Amino acid sequence: MRFIYSSDLAYPLDVKLQQELRSFISELVVVAATHAVPYFRTGLTVDNKGGARFDPVTVADRDTEDALRAAIAQRFPDHGISGEERTPVNPTAQFQWVLDPIDGTKAFLCGLPTWSTLIAFCECGVPVLGIMSQPIVGEYFIGGFGTSQQVNAAGRKNLRTSRTSLVRDASVFATSPTMFSSSELLQFENLARGSRLTRFGVDSYAYCMLAAGFIDIVAEADLGFYDLAALVPIIECAGGVISDWNGASVRGGGTVLAASNADLHKAALGLINGV
Repeated sequence: MRFIYSSDLAYPLDVKLQQELRSFISELVVVAATHAVPYFRTGLTVDNKGGARFDPVTVADRDTEDALRAAIAQRFPDHGISGEERTPVNPTAQFQWVLDPIDGTKAFLCGLPTWSTLIAFCECGVPVLGIMSQPIVGEYFIGGFGTSQQVNAAGRKNLRTSRTSLVRDASVFATSPTMFSSSELLQFENLARGSRLTRFGVDSYAYCMLAAGFIDIVAEADLGFYDLAALVPIIECAGGVISDWNGASVRGGGTVLAASNADLHKAALGLINGV
């Protein structure tokens, strides 16, 4: 699997538009932080969307998504917008923005700075630009159009994944073992047993640390497209590979396997599928 650049698509983006999108998505980081941060480590009323399985949402999620939607609609009124908390707008548009206003709401509620805002720009269903922002830590990760970077007070740093090619030398991350079905958990355990170390937690930060070369594999399940879309270009433009557990491109939710390079991805995919 390789990253599908905008030039490979039916309607390639010109350089001027690429620059405009990069600048605008960086502006959205400020919009998101302005609305989310004031709620962090405060007493919030929590609604459960998941029934027996706890899936929390708060006013922080909704307010942040509403603010992002308003900013996008003002700048690009013809673009589509979809997100975790609200109804899609212009769902058949060529250009789509995919939002997860607070990815890691459970971490947010626990006062842990591992939550983030995820924003993706897609063309014809393909994520071509993505950003993950963590305003408490004070950094964001942006990927697309051939580059992947970490941006913080120290400046901009180009990202590159690790060269780890063997699972036995690799670190494996997932958000929680409870995200897997019973059969998926067995598959994950096949991968985990073959690895050097396995850790849980940190939500989307694991994918960004994979892009930065500190983590080798992330394997997860039960995800929405809004959980993944922004992370695809961040990982692939840093040299990594990301797919579902069948090796297909990430164009929706479900399972995901991200690895630092093609050799490691192939080996991890084999362990997950018992090959």
